[in-house]
Amino acid sequence: MRKIVSFLILISSLFFLSTTCPPEPAEKKTPKNIIIFVGDGMGFNHIDVASIYLHGDTGKFVFQGKNWSRFAQATYPAMLKVGNQPEWAQGYNPHAAWNEKGYLEKDHTDSGAGGTTLSTGLKTYRGSIGMGIYGDTLLHLSQYAKQLGKAAGVVSSVQFTHATPASFTTHNLHRNNYAQIAQSMILKSQLDVIMGAGNPDYDNSGEPLAQDYKYVGGKELWNQLRTKPNSTTFLIKKERFNVGDINGDGVPDPWTFISDSANFAALSAGINIPKRVLGLPRVHSTLQQGRSGSLQTEPFKQPRVSGVPTLEQMTLGALNVLNQNEKGFFLMVEGGAIDWASHDNHSGRMIEEMDDFVSSIEAAVKWIEKNSNWDETLIIITADHETGMLWGPADGNNLLTPIVNKGKGILPGLQWHSIDHTNSLVPLFLRGKGSDMISIFLDEFDPVRGPFVQNAEVANLAFLLWGRF
Repeated sequence: MRKIVSFLILISSLFFLSTTCPPEPAEKKTPKNIIIFVGDGMGFNHIDVASIYLHGDTGKFVFQGKNWSRFAQATYPAMLKVGNQPEWAQGYNPHAAWNEKGYLEKDHTDSGAGGTTLSTGLKTYRGSIGMGIYGDTLLHLSQYAKQLGKAAGVVSSVQFTHATPASFTTHNLHRNNYAQIAQSMILKSQLDVIMGAGNPDYDNSGEPLAQDYKYVGGKELWNQLRTKPNSTTFLIKKERFNVGDINGDGVPDPWTFISDSANFAALSAGINIPKRVLGLPRVHSTLQQGRSGSLQTEPFKQPRVSGVPTLEQMTLGALNVLNQNEKGFFLMVEGGAIDWASHDNHSGRMIEEMDDFVSSIEAAVKWIEKNSNWDETLIIITADHETGMLWGPADGNNLLTPIVNKGKGILPGLQWHSIDHTNSLVPLFLRGKGSDMISIFLDEFDPVRGPFVQNAEVANLAFLLWGRF
């Protein structure tokens, strides 16, 4: 109820101002560009562990500076199960979260539901890709950006058809329908940029090896993408498909397909920028997290895969492509393998993935200050859920203990309590045009994390700022 009252007060205030004050120029009212960074599985303690290891203390990342707003976000879904006997999630109870052992391991979401909610503003069922609880297709922020004449793209450190990038771009009843999702993203969407892992010609260490083609829509589509540059027509089982029209001129726009690291480097440097880019680095499931070798506790000990772009390079390349649209853009960047490392309780590789994710954010901040400004661009940083129930070393029955700082370059004292997702609150950081408007959604309170919003309200903030009420 308080959200509704606050919203009505806001609308009334805007109406009053519109009748008593000269109208502002349209470009001053809303952000031209919105960038959402999703650290898949990233909780508050993932950030603290990485900051301590990399910098010697907590709070050292760029998004923890004085110009940023910091809150918390609830991630639970609407439904845990669908079908003849649906099971509804019970929400998030702050008291139980901090006082009842095992509470946080219940009613957790997954990346399909979590990503869909961050993208559409509606909670849904686990496994959903852009679908509502009644099987209805939901409007994505990327789709709405295209309706406004803007550019749109997604970037991920894991397969581009995995749950989070898929849930920001397309619609499917279940996240595991990878081939359908790939065909929809490549052939039917109006996206200007798709970048992520999933290259079926290489293994997780970047070595040539034939893999499963489902992540790229099947072998037939994959072979055409590689061998038919600038093609707008593709055949799948003798059925003809035209790629999407990204600028509304009625003409299909071909993908520029890239996989070589030199092409990603050129894009990140702003050299020879194509109109539309489909980028799949020469690695199968993740940029680095899945590489072979000993899974040591310490990060950065195992040699990294060579010939593969960084998430930072992919982010900069995507920004350079999208920025060609004078009306602005929407971009989602996912640090997807934070989650994968957390499922495995691999502290070292989790820190590596956090480092890559933070580097991509830092690069975007610098890009904004060089190519845009904070009066026209909004950055939102959050997670779809927490993974691993990461805390400090347990103290008897108390599992929720602080991370222990042992100094820069030394793995902090920590303990994983799960190999699954949890119902913990996750961090939310904002900076830029319209970030102060998050205050209208801050009507829930956690005794430890303070004011928090629902994950649906992240997308609703973006929709509101772009004029969709």
